[in-house]
Amino acid sequence: MHVISASQERTVTTPAAVMIGLAAPSRGSAELSTWRVRMNPGSPSPVHVVDREQVWMIIAGAFEFTVDGESAKAVAGQAVVVPAGASRRFHALAEAGDALVCMAAGGQVGAPGSEARQPIPWAV
Repeated sequence: MHVISASQERTVTTPAAVMIGLAAPSRGSAELSTWRVRMNPGSPSPVHVVDREQVWMIIAGAFEFTVDGESAKAVAGQAVVVPAGASRRFHALAEAGDALVCMAAGGQVGAPGSEARQPIPWAV
């Protein structure tokens, strides 16, 4: 058993959000990576592709997701399943949004239409 707490060493801040790495292979999880996302309104993520399915569990606020051109809103208490390989972009709506994200370990991210991929820093 591993008990993992949030820490500065596992926190990554980008122009779009703050990601706090939780379970991951580097922290004792063989099969899953999880992290917490906090986004302020008006700071959308870049359009990107992840090679693993992700489940976003909204814990505060509301988000809008655009996945392969289809948009949907999700609020606290809802979950969004984003398929592997789908082009995605998301943002918090009127207030800051918080979510927990889970995916199979080893996921990589890249730009749509590009073969170049890199590990997701907070999920390794």
